[in-house]
Amino acid sequence: MPHVISDDCTMCGACKEVCPVDAIKEGDPKFVIDPDVCTDCGACAAECPVEAISEE
Repeated sequence: MPHVISDDCTMCGACKEVCPVDAIKEGDPKFVIDPDVCTDCGACAAECPVEAISEE
């Protein structure tokens, strides 16, 4: 199940830096995860300083 980014996202970019499959893109007003690319590794959720990423 792909991860999703909540409205708590602060656009810090930490999640994008660690995504091994480049599934995270800059959106407006938050980053977004492409569910077709996400491999559900959880690296982004572990890196998010505001805990804005969770399983869908």
